[in-house]
Amino acid sequence: MRKSIVLVLSTLFLFSCAEKKSDKNFVLTGNIKGLKEGKLYIQRMKDTTLVVIDSIIISGDSNFKSEFDIQSPEMLYLFLDRGVSNSLDNNIPFFAEQGKMNIQTSLDFFTADAKITGSKNHELYEEYKKVMSKFIDKDLELIQKKVMAYKENKTDEIAKIEEEQNGILKRKYLYSTNFAVNNGDYEVSPYVALAEIYDINLKYLDTIHKTMTPKVAKSLYGKKLTEYYNERKKSEK
Repeated sequence: MRKSIVLVLSTLFLFSCAEKKSDKNFVLTGNIKGLKEGKLYIQRMKDTTLVVIDSIIISGDSNFKSEFDIQSPEMLYLFLDRGVSNSLDNNIPFFAEQGKMNIQTSLDFFTADAKITGSKNHELYEEYKKVMSKFIDKDLELIQKKVMAYKENKTDEIAKIEEEQNGILKRKYLYSTNFAVNNGDYEVSPYVALAEIYDINLKYLDTIHKTMTPKVAKSLYGKKLTEYYNERKKSEK
C-alpha cells in the first residue's frame, strides 16, 4: 500500500514539473549572449508603423520566451532596447509562422549573429536576402566608381557605370520575380512581391498572383497582394 502511495505521489510530482504546454499557436524562444539586463519587444508592421505585440524583461538570464497567437505567417521584428546607446544594431526581422521558432544571437552583434530556426518561410527569405546582398554590394561598388568619375569629369565613364547599374536593377527584379513565382506555395512569395518589387510591370505581377496556392492566397500577404494587384489593374486600364 505504501509503495502504491509513493508511486502515485512520484507520478503527480513528475506531471507537475513537466513544462506546461502553451495554448498559443506561436512560441518564440531564444538567447542573447552577453545580455544581462534589458528589454525586448516583439513588433509587427501596421500600415507604416511598428507596433508592439509583446515585451520581455531580461534580468540576469539571457534566455527569453514569448507566446502569442498569429493568424497567418508574418514578418515580425525582435527589437532590443539598448537604453541610451546610439547603436542602430537593435532590430532582427524574422518570418514568423505557427509553431516554435528560436533566435540565437549576441549583444555585441545583435543582427549579424542572429541564427533563426523553426520557419520554412524564414529559411527561404534568408536564401533570397543572400542573393540580393550580392546585387547590393555590386551596386555600392559602382556608386563609388561613379563618384570618382564625377570628380574627374569622365562623362563616358559615368554613362558606362549607369548602364551597369541599370543592368543590376533588371537582374534584381528578374531574380525577385522568379523567386516569388517558384515559391508560390509559401507566404514569403507575396511578401517579396509587395516589399521588394511592388512597382514591377503588371504582367509579371499577374504571373506571381496566379502562382499563389489557395492557402497562400488566403494568407495575410496573399490577400494584400490580391488587393494591390486589383488596384493596379484598375489604375492601368
